[in-house]
Amino acid sequence: MFDFELKRPVIHPLDELPEDIIISTPLFENSGPERHKRDDAITLKAEPVSFSEYKKAFKNVIRNIVHGNSYLLNLTFPSRIITDANLEEIFYSSRARYRLLIKNKFVVFSPEIFVRIDEAGTIKSFPMKGTIDASVPEAEKIILEDEKEKAEHNTIVDLIRNDLSMNAENVRLERYRYIDTIETSSYTLLQVSSEIAGALGPGWRARAGSIIGSMLPAGSISGAPKKETLRIIRESEISDRGYYTGIFGIFTGKELDSAVMIRFIEQNDKGYVYRSGGGITYLSRMEMEYKELVKKIYVPLG
Repeated sequence: MFDFELKRPVIHPLDELPEDIIISTPLFENSGPERHKRDDAITLKAEPVSFSEYKKAFKNVIRNIVHGNSYLLNLTFPSRIITDANLEEIFYSSRARYRLLIKNKFVVFSPEIFVRIDEAGTIKSFPMKGTIDASVPEAEKIILEDEKEKAEHNTIVDLIRNDLSMNAENVRLERYRYIDTIETSSYTLLQVSSEIAGALGPGWRARAGSIIGSMLPAGSISGAPKKETLRIIRESEISDRGYYTGIFGIFTGKELDSAVMIRFIEQNDKGYVYRSGGGITYLSRMEMEYKELVKKIYVPLG
């Protein structure tokens, strides 16, 4: 597990995981029986960051984009939430490819794959950019034809191709802007992803850590160009992200699978905080981006 700023990595042998770490991924899980799963619906009320606070940060981001310091920046904020569930209940009741619970600290239920490496040394990344409410008439057509969404997605695809090329050969785009469906307790979302692949060749396992490290932080939740965009994120957001938008994953010794830590609820001495955000480009409209930040405050239930 790596935090966004790469200051607090956590690494454990799978057979020595502390009791306070519960994981569920396609490669490995130690979650056991769903004894904490709720039979009734989880209620969640959000108190998002104020629009005026968001406006201040958004304007700073746009100013930097106009000056050519960034082409795409993922702007995020913490929102206070009130819920009748605890973190364990949320973990066991949520549905996502990747789930992580650090007891009494935070829970993640992420739909976004970061990097997968198979036994043959094929490395793949699946950047996720673009979200729309499925109830909108012709939602899929709208999200796929939107010029802002196209520009944002294209920028991230190019960034991830470059990141993979630092370690892999024959980097290629295998699927472009396909749709994933995510069910929540209140509505259905459509999210747009692409699939990028390359070949690491023999001996990749000995350098698995450096391969992952060279790609951090993940491009889909930072932006491009990465170094300067990270500077703008630090001056625009109101708090450090911590482990939010970091990554976590499993290395079995043969395969590696990892996820971006989005859809993130953390616990502090004042209650629960839900972190969310979205990508900003020169085509972004402030009101729409604020609405997307709020719309992403959900728990996927199934």
